[in-house]
Amino acid sequence: MMTARLTAVPRLLAVPALAVLLAGCGIRATEVPTNFGPAPSRVQCSLSEPDVSTQAARGLSVQVFLLCGSALVTVDRTVRVPDGAADSERRMLVAQGLLDQLATPPSAAEKEAGYSTAVRDGITVGGPRPGDPEDTLRLSTTPAGLTSYALAQIVCTFSDSAAAEGDGSVVLGGPGTEAPRRYECTHEVRARPGSTEPPSKGVAGE
Repeated sequence: MMTARLTAVPRLLAVPALAVLLAGCGIRATEVPTNFGPAPSRVQCSLSEPDVSTQAARGLSVQVFLLCGSALVTVDRTVRVPDGAADSERRMLVAQGLLDQLATPPSAAEKEAGYSTAVRDGITVGGPRPGDPEDTLRLSTTPAGLTSYALAQIVCTFSDSAAAEGDGSVVLGGPGTEAPRRYECTHEVRARPGSTEPPSKGVAGE
């Protein structure tokens, strides 16, 4: 019994000694395991499975750009276009459908994944005026009056759709007499829509 007690003493003395050594190395010793809890959740910017609520309506399959994590991310949508519509009418219907989808609040699943939109409801779109390039889309609000986020969403959504030429740019104008401009959806705009506005240029001579 005496031998066992003597053996236990050095072991007990070793515990504070180990704590001193750990403290000297900059490591905090703990007497009991610490439960830090689950890792903090991060915005996924992707849906684990297709969102049925956004695919219920049949129509033309399109993609629109929503905001997620301060960047632009594409999501699938559908736009209804009547069969037999003329090309010019079809283009306007697609453009208005895209605007309506951008203004629609994200579904519950999309909100949970971190999606949002800066495009307000009620914006309409019309065709070119005399003197405008034939692919011009005129909004009911001037592009300069939109937030940088909303303008980026609209430009990037339009530029790669049947509403534009599909070359990464779109000609936009407002309801007034100001000349339309060609806006481009760049990688920088998609990555930082809040601080990088879509580059634009005049369309005179196009």
